[in-house]
Amino acid sequence: MKALTWHGKHDIRCESVDDPKILDGRDAIIKVTACAICGSDLHLYDGVMPEMHKCDVMGHETMGEVVEVGADNKALKVGDRVVVPFTISCGECFFCKRGFFSGCERSNPDRDKVSKLWGNSPAGLFGYSHLLGGYAGGQAEYLRVPYADVGPIKVPEGLSDEQVLFLSDIFPTGYMAADFCNIQPGDTIAIWGCGPVGQMAIKSAFMLGAERVIAIDTVPERLTMAQASGAQTLDFLEDDIYEEIMELTGGRGADACIDAVGTEADASASWDSRWDRIKVAAFMGTDRPHVLRQAVHCCRNFGTVSIVGVYGGFVDKMPMGSAINRGLTFRMAQTPVQRYLPELMQRIVEGQIDPSFVITHRGTLEDGPDLYKTFRDKKDGCIKVVLKP
Repeated sequence: MKALTWHGKHDIRCESVDDPKILDGRDAIIKVTACAICGSDLHLYDGVMPEMHKCDVMGHETMGEVVEVGADNKALKVGDRVVVPFTISCGECFFCKRGFFSGCERSNPDRDKVSKLWGNSPAGLFGYSHLLGGYAGGQAEYLRVPYADVGPIKVPEGLSDEQVLFLSDIFPTGYMAADFCNIQPGDTIAIWGCGPVGQMAIKSAFMLGAERVIAIDTVPERLTMAQASGAQTLDFLEDDIYEEIMELTGGRGADACIDAVGTEADASASWDSRWDRIKVAAFMGTDRPHVLRQAVHCCRNFGTVSIVGVYGGFVDKMPMGSAINRGLTFRMAQTPVQRYLPELMQRIVEGQIDPSFVITHRGTLEDGPDLYKTFRDKKDGCIKVVLKP
């Protein structure tokens, strides 16, 4: 089959790889009908995430049609249309039983390796390094889905692939970001990053009752899309973000702040972001947390900082004195997608949201390497890429 494979920093190729096979009775094989390039994939593209191996198949936003089912899988049948969560979860362990599917204790065969970095292991993920299971990803013609009697959600009749594809990751992630904020009537939510997850967080914050959303980015197309969703926007290269948020909130700060950027914050944003970039380039640091620092300072006393941007290692020079003395709450996670799927599917069915609004570029797997570069460089108004094998 054809698939997009990793061969090093900025080197993604479309090439032939072996077809997946059933390896366990709970598995399923799906024929991929749509997949997407995620902002998290760009961390792999940029060589930020360790333990990527040459020829690893990329991708964790995938849906398709079931073509084969393991003998023990009673939840799916051949012909079912399904969306596949990016988190691989057994459904039976301590964490899965409590709804924390992204903390699954069974699905990461590389748990000893990642525990040395993070102290413990999260769930395995599709297409996201040999720290997190080494599972083949879904930017391919076919995908093996482990624990397929737990993860995939069936797609109701009448919904297109593009309407439901983002249930695999960015819609639940953006929704979780807003859900973490415990939004009350009248609240102001500030969101850093107007990429796909940030756009979903904007929509979700309004759905959950926010009165005002302040969205922060510098890419014109992203700011325009955020405005179309009702957000007030700030350009971090033109505006003093702290001063603007304080002025907009009467000096109090935002009720909650969402970091939808993560480890690769723009190095031109401020002196500290430039210093972060230098440290990472000199192997003196692992992450560039400018956005997280700014979110802490812009959050009101006893507010919430919600973190869904990806960080990989150790975050330097965090203003913990500010967070502790002002009573901030931090909430963060890899999204336990399965926890949110039924509710979010219902919101799509009822017409409360059509997540396909973020799509700007479409292509085939053969177009994938060029579209990775377009997405990474924010060229041609690219906000979200969907590939159809």
